[in-house]
Amino acid sequence: MLLKISDLNILYGEKIVVNNVNFELNAGERLAIVGESGSGKTTLICACLGVLQGDGRICKGDILCNGKNLVKFTESDWKKIRGKEIAMIFQDGGSVLNPVHTIGKQFIEYIRLHSDVDNETAYITAVDMLKKMNLPNPKTIMNSHIAELSGGMRQRVGIAMAILFKPKLLLADEPTSALDATTQAQILKELAKITESAMIIVTHNIGVAAYLCDKIMVLQNGSVKEYGTTEDVLKNPKSDYTKTLLSATPEIGEKRYV
Repeated sequence: MLLKISDLNILYGEKIVVNNVNFELNAGERLAIVGESGSGKTTLICACLGVLQGDGRICKGDILCNGKNLVKFTESDWKKIRGKEIAMIFQDGGSVLNPVHTIGKQFIEYIRLHSDVDNETAYITAVDMLKKMNLPNPKTIMNSHIAELSGGMRQRVGIAMAILFKPKLLLADEPTSALDATTQAQILKELAKITESAMIIVTHNIGVAAYLCDKIMVLQNGSVKEYGTTEDVLKNPKSDYTKTLLSATPEIGEKRYV
């Protein structure tokens, strides 16, 4: 087992935003966390990376990854595993990059921070990763600033950086929600190719969950309403909330596309 979350409660101020969450994830498995905005989805995966915002804090429970309790990690402990063992793809892949510096400068710094290589080797590695993301003219992209790229290109850069070190656990926070339908499909295909990492994908789109994931967990107001294999949750939903989510997916010719 790669990841085990037990009885997890997360507070913001005095408000519980994640309430008694439990789940397990094996190496190579993919879990989708679905639910409405404000249900606690992003908070949950931020806790798995040790990046809760503001006054967010874990007040109860454990997050075990490879047998280590991440709840007890110091910032020094986190620096050793962020990016290498656990990495995140954000809703806007460019949001974590500095708009002042070129993508190449930041990509090279990122590689050298986590590995013992020189600038030339880091440059070659970065260009190769951009090629693997089907980005055109990767050397030109290396010399570009993030504001010069389209949404789909920015997201591919974010994915390239997140998967570079083949992390054991990859977290994806609404990785396609800011993109048009055509670009969404392209990014989903890129995510589907990632086989080295276990993955947790936060999404409000059950179609994305059905396409990519082995398991689905449904959150409402911070509590788990449904958890099981993708097939079981989609074909035999038990909670009324899950049934409502499924009923909201589009139908074409009396067929529901999830």
